[in-house]
Amino acid sequence: MEEPIVFCKGGGCTAKLGPGALNSVLKKLPKPNDPNLLIGFESSDDAAVYKLSDELAIVQTLDFFPPMVDDPYIFGQIAAANALSDIYAMGADFKTALNIVCFPEAMDLNILGQILLGGSEKVKEAGGVLVGGHSIADQDVKYGLSVTGTIHPDKVFANNACHLGDKLVLTKPLGVGIICTASRLKAASDTALAEAIRSMTTLNKYASEIARKYRTHACTDVTGFGFLVHLSEMLGDNFSARIEKDSVPYIPESAAYADEFYITAAGQRNRNYLGSKVETSACSFAMQEILFDPQTSGGLLISIDPSDAESALAELKTLGLACGIVGEVTEKLEKSIYIV
Repeated sequence: MEEPIVFCKGGGCTAKLGPGALNSVLKKLPKPNDPNLLIGFESSDDAAVYKLSDELAIVQTLDFFPPMVDDPYIFGQIAAANALSDIYAMGADFKTALNIVCFPEAMDLNILGQILLGGSEKVKEAGGVLVGGHSIADQDVKYGLSVTGTIHPDKVFANNACHLGDKLVLTKPLGVGIICTASRLKAASDTALAEAIRSMTTLNKYASEIARKYRTHACTDVTGFGFLVHLSEMLGDNFSARIEKDSVPYIPESAAYADEFYITAAGQRNRNYLGSKVETSACSFAMQEILFDPQTSGGLLISIDPSDAESALAELKTLGLACGIVGEVTEKLEKSIYIV
């Protein structure tokens, strides 16, 4: 007797290859040599930026993954919001999207219809156009988007352009990877899962539009590599950061679930990759796990002029999700990140 196809086995951005494995492959690839390529893969940025003229550049990205929730419609929304996020992390405007679909031939096509409906509604909310896509038969469900946006070449938010003394602002709460893991094992409360879904389905469009009003120097979105690895990519070899653990927004129940070891393999890959470069002695085990936790459709991490941080945060709070000024960029020290 054949085993039934399981829709949600655990996915989202926890399905990413670990940062160590990915880096070992990418560093062996030849570097592109085109003066119009403003941002490629060398800086681990969120999207590629290619200059077409002095006034216009295109921004390209793609993202897809397996389901992390049981509802196909909500999964479609989350996957689309996550893929669109890279455009907003660059400070760009979204224009067009293409569906990426892997789907078992034996599964009910109505499920696929719900996934695509959820994705298309997020594309519509974002103000862009869904123009087609590509599908293949696969053993497991996977869905996402290939996305194109536009931006002025001089207004790109690179992920590694921090300034000394910048404040670091996080626009969504952490902990969704832990909560989705607990939910899959029937241990998460309805309240915690609803809060995680509300965060994951919220477009970063609105936070990006706020960031553009201020002196934002660098930006990235927090996804599968977790808060700490994405922060380390922002800092590069030039800076360190001081993070105030009590200022970091997270979904409250994720701490209790982390203490019960509802944690992900992806989170441990993040810890193994970066752990020696982070001072975590001030953190509880649960808080460490939250900071390494892979986020699906996570918030923006913004490096902003310190005199603008409070005003930007006040606007971000009107979006209705937990957010905060979580730390600051410092001179380069022995370790990359100090949590205090």
